[in-house]
Amino acid sequence: MRFPPIWRLASALALVASLLGLVPACEGLGGPERWFSAPAPVASAPAPAQSALGTVAGRLRLYGTNPADLDPARAQDVATWQYLLQIYSGLVKLNERLEVVPDAAESWQITNGGRTYRFHLRPGLKFQDAKPVTANDFKYSLERATDPASHSPVAGAYLGDIAGAAEKLSGRTTELRGVRVVDERTLEITIDAPKTYFLSKLTYPTAFVVDRANVEGGGSQWWRKPNGTGPFRLKEWIDDDHLLLERNENYYGPLPTLDQIDYYLGGGSPMTMYERDELDVVEVGLGDIERVLDPTNPLSKELLVQPLLSLWYIGFNTRQPPFDDIKVRQAFNLATDKDKLVNITFKRTRAKAEGVLPPGMPGYQSGFQGLGFNPAKARQLIAESKYGGVENLPEITLTLGEGGGPLGQTLAEMYHRNLGVKINVMTVGEGFFADLEARRYQMYYMGWVADYADPQDFLDVLLHSQSPANYGNYSNPEVDSLLERARTESDNSARLRLYAEAERKVVEDAALVPLFHDVSHVLVKPRVRGLRWTPLGILSFAGTSVAADQAHGS
Repeated sequence: MRFPPIWRLASALALVASLLGLVPACEGLGGPERWFSAPAPVASAPAPAQSALGTVAGRLRLYGTNPADLDPARAQDVATWQYLLQIYSGLVKLNERLEVVPDAAESWQITNGGRTYRFHLRPGLKFQDAKPVTANDFKYSLERATDPASHSPVAGAYLGDIAGAAEKLSGRTTELRGVRVVDERTLEITIDAPKTYFLSKLTYPTAFVVDRANVEGGGSQWWRKPNGTGPFRLKEWIDDDHLLLERNENYYGPLPTLDQIDYYLGGGSPMTMYERDELDVVEVGLGDIERVLDPTNPLSKELLVQPLLSLWYIGFNTRQPPFDDIKVRQAFNLATDKDKLVNITFKRTRAKAEGVLPPGMPGYQSGFQGLGFNPAKARQLIAESKYGGVENLPEITLTLGEGGGPLGQTLAEMYHRNLGVKINVMTVGEGFFADLEARRYQMYYMGWVADYADPQDFLDVLLHSQSPANYGNYSNPEVDSLLERARTESDNSARLRLYAEAERKVVEDAALVPLFHDVSHVLVKPRVRGLRWTPLGILSFAGTSVAADQAHGS
């Protein structure tokens, strides 16, 4: 999933969604995700405990951002996830170890050579208004997400493996033939070929269940009053003020311990609000990181540090000059001083990226070496390109999302110094993603965090020539072939070797400039117990409580 434009660039915090009511995987399910190695450990605050004043469920106060909408079919960035994963749910979900476990479905079987999944829904499954949830509701939701009228930018990427999805997405049929209702509590999904990561894709909000009467009877903004199945319900949402969630008493899993989660959506400094005791959790920005890391500062005792399965990169539109020439793309890679970016610009709060996959991701190659930093060779490559020298290059514009201007200027100065190239810097607010999807940008700055712990979610989703998220129009038939073979390879070792070869070729082609992998630094008030932060940047509130001695009351 994509980071929103301002993520970790401005002072505003974009906290992400939680996983609640986690349950162990059912014995004998045999899910193909079992091969996943454990990613980076989960950072966690102390578990709930009795204090002298006791503990209460209470209200957790967070900093949030206005969501564009709350339609799970259109979700595509982490800022929206923070709300969707509270209000809705799907057949399966990821636990804190990023393993697929039951959610609305209590169990499933995989048959037909790995192509057919039969899900058995939990008994007594209800929407938040207590209306029963049936297999027909899931069929409706999957068909709605793949309906062109829903304008989902991600349905193809996350539901495209389902048999008949291509025809449905193109409007050639009204029914998703790979989805079949067996009975009220049994849903069958057939995919086009055996794929080990398919269950993981169903944890993405695009596959979440929605209430048909709510959607079709609530008008164009039905999601202002959603009737979901998640652990919390939307109680109140006032733009630029706050969004309040309260516990869903009809939730099918263990009920949340918290009574409410209150997201502040206004302006101001989240860090200042935290120090004024107006927020319970806050992500630390670059302006405060050094003092928070100082062991003599009391705030250092409230810090959680979590490496994320993420990648920030500079993308090139390979169909626009001058990035239609591989030597120009390689030159920009060689002119990028990543050590300076990581150590000075970002004050050692990031991990330098050599390739595409982040540390902790299955298939990550610890000894992998990228193109390196060599300005002299970079200038030579520009001279060897079809443009013959920097003086013949067309005008170049680097586009960043809102809040990215300072970093853009840093990069522009770096390329001017190391390549002798003048770079225009453009920042875009609300329309950033729309223009990105339309492939309008010549050169852009982008962040991606894993949806699930599989290299397919990076290499295939971002770099296959036919992927909707291949915003740079990168195309290499050999890479496509490797990625397509990896999709259906049942031997895990062989599968990871295919991804390793694809990653090597992508880096050689300079399809993008891998910059760094994120590391989150989050402050949590001591009175908040049991809060956990996963490698997906996901806050888990299962078992979280807020002590009764909180200044804002219980």
